[in-house]
Amino acid sequence: MPMQPPIRSARALSWACRSDPVTTHAPAQESVVHATCVALEGRAALIRGTAGQGKSGLALQLIALGATLVADDRTRLWRDGDRLMADAPDTIRGRIEARGLGILHLPQTGPAPVACVVDLDRNETDRLPPLRHETVMDLYLPSFGKSPHPHFPAAILLYLRYGTMS
Repeated sequence: MPMQPPIRSARALSWACRSDPVTTHAPAQESVVHATCVALEGRAALIRGTAGQGKSGLALQLIALGATLVADDRTRLWRDGDRLMADAPDTIRGRIEARGLGILHLPQTGPAPVACVVDLDRNETDRLPPLRHETVMDLYLPSFGKSPHPHFPAAILLYLRYGTMS
């Protein structure tokens, strides 16, 4: 079986993201959002932020720590009862942009239930910030802001694994 090349140009990913059609077999009330998503042990983190904030970079760090890619740059979202589900559009499944390197082809999982939102547009400067929440598709999810501390990716990964906050 021929192997895919490990790297492709970033321009191809951007073009594919903008042109993703919504398929006819898509779940009702599906939305494709500008976000990256990774999962660990059946729980996903939806990473949002404006362009250049580090969505793919955080995802790469989480993947290096043991998470699995769900989607990069564009994430399909829909409700499944009381769960928010995430998956990749078919055209970019298993691909993630590594700035300065190119497009990597990685193992991919999905669909996965979203356990939290990481908002890279919101800087978290408090040592012990209050637990915040966001409503996504009428579901109430824990939300974490961007932290400047080097342990931030590990803390997100541990939240996915154990799922509790005080």
